[in-house]
Amino acid sequence: MFDFLDSDWFNIGLEILFIILIAYDVKKYMETKKREYIVNVVLTIGFAIWTLYPYYNSYVGWNDKEKGEMLSGCHDSNDSKLCKCLDDTIFKTYVYDEYVTLDKNSSDYKNFLKESKEECLDDSWF
Repeated sequence: MFDFLDSDWFNIGLEILFIILIAYDVKKYMETKKREYIVNVVLTIGFAIWTLYPYYNSYVGWNDKEKGEMLSGCHDSNDSKLCKCLDDTIFKTYVYDEYVTLDKNSSDYKNFLKESKEECLDDSWF
């Protein structure tokens, strides 16, 4: 239902929103010199880190070589769109070290793959 939360544009929108909020509070602080605006800036930065940190695992948790190794088993598939979607889901869900140690035969992983395939094949807006 909330597939937009995993999109890169959602993350970019959040970053822009946080930058606007911080810039507004800095501007107001420069005009009034009230401490409450400094508190707002600190709280906004803290909330931004708390909110955006999990999204960055998908970008810093895998380097290009590791992604290439993982993608190599996927080129045999005829459906490259599904394959790419599954790869992106894995990159966003797991960090490389977790993925390597993950039991690929476990029921949790199989359920994850099943749900990911259903989401990738779903053409609905949400």
